[in-house]
Amino acid sequence: MRMANAVNKQERMTLIHSLIGVIIMVFFRFLPISLPEVTDVGMEVLGIFLGTLYLWTFVDPLWGSLLSIAMLGFSSYSNMSAVLSSAFGSPVVAQVFYMMIMSGGLAYYKITAYIGRFFLTRKFTNGKPWLLMGVIGVGCYFIAGFINAFTPIFVMWPVLYGIFDEVGYKKGDAFPRVAITLVVIASLLGFPMAPFAQNGLALLSNFTAITANMPGGPVVVNNGAYMAIAIIMGMISLFAIILFFKFVVRPDAEKLKGYNIENLNRNPLPPMNLSQKIYCVGFVVLILGLMIPSLFPNLPGLGFLSTCGYGLALFVVAVLAALRLKGEPILDVPKVMATNMSWGAYFIIVAAILLGNVLTSDSTGVSAFLSLILSPLFEGMSSVVFIVLLLLLAGILTNVCNSLVIGMILQPIIVTYCTQTGAAAAPIVTLLIQFVLLSASITPAASPFAALLHSNKEWVPTKYVYQYTMPVVLIEFVIYLIVGIPLCNILM
Repeated sequence: MRMANAVNKQERMTLIHSLIGVIIMVFFRFLPISLPEVTDVGMEVLGIFLGTLYLWTFVDPLWGSLLSIAMLGFSSYSNMSAVLSSAFGSPVVAQVFYMMIMSGGLAYYKITAYIGRFFLTRKFTNGKPWLLMGVIGVGCYFIAGFINAFTPIFVMWPVLYGIFDEVGYKKGDAFPRVAITLVVIASLLGFPMAPFAQNGLALLSNFTAITANMPGGPVVVNNGAYMAIAIIMGMISLFAIILFFKFVVRPDAEKLKGYNIENLNRNPLPPMNLSQKIYCVGFVVLILGLMIPSLFPNLPGLGFLSTCGYGLALFVVAVLAALRLKGEPILDVPKVMATNMSWGAYFIIVAAILLGNVLTSDSTGVSAFLSLILSPLFEGMSSVVFIVLLLLLAGILTNVCNSLVIGMILQPIIVTYCTQTGAAAAPIVTLLIQFVLLSASITPAASPFAALLHSNKEWVPTKYVYQYTMPVVLIEFVIYLIVGIPLCNILM
């Protein structure tokens, strides 16, 4: 009976929150609010945007995103055909879609299990719990960067549960709490690492679009420099966070000192079959094809590859789907899409890119409003002070709302500041994108990965999530100020 009542209450609350989100979308424009420079179309779009934020936070990201796209199609901004074309016809959205298929295939064909086992079976970690946590953290970082941030969580958590049970740790013990939290933190650190995938690609592409009218043309961040900064900052942050857990939180790690990683090999994984190996080759070719043009832009023959980067993921997917072994495709696209596609994340990216483009359109007046309001604040402000305030604002807001959305909202502020002061935009937006995505760990609303951590109450009660993640975000903030600012200025 209690369970039924709880379900009914949850259904009622979902309905109430859904109605509130729709009401905001429809009626916000009729409020007696006058925002300088914002047009009637802008007020309508702002209402849709705020309603979408509400639905993302309290209801469902997939449904909220779909409704957002539909409402923009019904609005005065444009017709439905143009809105759908803008939303799903974007090359960035296409690349995200096919990259998600490739990443989902790694999980569907169990290749991620081999990757996770590799990081968990390094012999030099025997008897060294914190070194083991470091290796696991590095593994989570790179898996999150090249595949997605869900994968290392789903791969590492079950293995850690087995290890904890074997050595005698119970649910809620201090060291398991820290280890499980660290998996999520390391995955978030890796989340913005790849400039050619996931939310990093969405934010970089959005910034290029909204800077089209800046003096000197659109700002295109060099992928190689961006990725180098992300890896350096990620490794420094991971090392500092592990030190924080070891010497400040100080959970009892004694039980893990007697654990031998060879125990994992009692149930060895079978050798990878030919299909899995071909799939791995295809994935590596895709990553190299996306990375090399930005790392070595002057090499002969790479001009074509750099111009067709958005279509490379589609090409690799098509080839792997066409190749067959024993009558089965190397990549069975329908099965992967049905079981291992993160549709919520995909539609958030689609809706966020669309909303970012719409909000910064001249027809809404939102960019002009931000410029008018913020111009007095920026006058005489040094770039260092601006970055400090920007990252502080990003860290606070991203833990109240979805990190991708906050990144979209804050980018026009960078445009306004750089237009007024002549400061270089690329280093600033690089710092913003990386920090706003990796710091989204404190509240369930910050990111789906933080929500996963909050949902794991048996192993990490909610109060410990806040106790661990708040200092971690502060550590990340300090590191990005002390190391990130000079590093970005040097590499960019």
